[in-house]
Amino acid sequence: MRAAIRSLLGFCLLVAAACAGVPPAAPVGAQPVTLEIRSQPLVLKLDEPAQRRVGKLVWRGGISMTANSANFGGWSDLHVTPDGKSLSSISDEGSWLTATIDYDADGNLAGLSNGRIGSLRGLDGKPLADKQWADSEGMALMPDGSWIVSFERHHRLWRYPTFDGTPTAVDVPEDFDKQPNNGGVEALTALGDGRIIAISEEYLASPGMLRGWIGQPSSGGRYTWQTFQYAKTPDFNPTALVQLPDGSFCLLERAFDMARGVRVRVMQFDAADVKPGGKVRAKELAWLVSPYAVDNLEGLAARKGARGETLLWLISDDNFNPLQRNILLMFELEK
Repeated sequence: MRAAIRSLLGFCLLVAAACAGVPPAAPVGAQPVTLEIRSQPLVLKLDEPAQRRVGKLVWRGGISMTANSANFGGWSDLHVTPDGKSLSSISDEGSWLTATIDYDADGNLAGLSNGRIGSLRGLDGKPLADKQWADSEGMALMPDGSWIVSFERHHRLWRYPTFDGTPTAVDVPEDFDKQPNNGGVEALTALGDGRIIAISEEYLASPGMLRGWIGQPSSGGRYTWQTFQYAKTPDFNPTALVQLPDGSFCLLERAFDMARGVRVRVMQFDAADVKPGGKVRAKELAWLVSPYAVDNLEGLAARKGARGETLLWLISDDNFNPLQRNILLMFELEK
């Protein structure tokens, strides 16, 4: 039975990889719209539905999501409010999403409601429509409530006062444009003092070491940039970054190939390692691969739970491919 399930999942992954996704024909538009988000429950491990643990992560529920909008999908990063009541996400087709998080009686993830979707805007205030400019990949909530969003292809950082507001350009490091076209900053977060931490998906600072940047706020709303390096796991690239309640960092690394499908590593490293000239070597918390619940996981959020536990949420980018899924997973980090 297990072999049959693995074969079926492997076949689906191969077909999915061979089928090009069909992105929406147009952005959401000038005004946000309400969403009806339909959720289907997931189990942590397909062939062992009672499984509740993977690595150092304890299962707190998962859902597969669809909605009544052609723009729903491609979710590339994630934020959950400190009270755990709502989330925000951005899409690599230039959309944003907000929703209320619904829980069951045990406080586990059950679904999403009160959804809204809208278009990120360009510097001219118009919705982003061209994929070359709409490929938003990372987002960071700043202390003043604004958002820094990172984009690939035309590599840049833009600051949004609100998701439906008009952004302003943020000055970037001198070597920011050296990143590969589709391998820019996906791992992005901000600290309480306004510093920005970013790690490139594919730009190598030296053999086996990815470029990371630390942005220190300076006068006039500008940043002073310094660099560090992140040790790259062969075949894997970072897709999301968040600071945990204890001050350390959690990061997602993703790999994909036709033979093994999607694999995701949930990683952790100390805040002290993120320093100018430093070299970060993260440790693995969990490994997600079929038949565990997994897809193209690109977004990560964290907060402290009601009992003082650390909670993690992971969201996937379905590439607008009907054979992939938009999934949202919730875990508790083992103490």
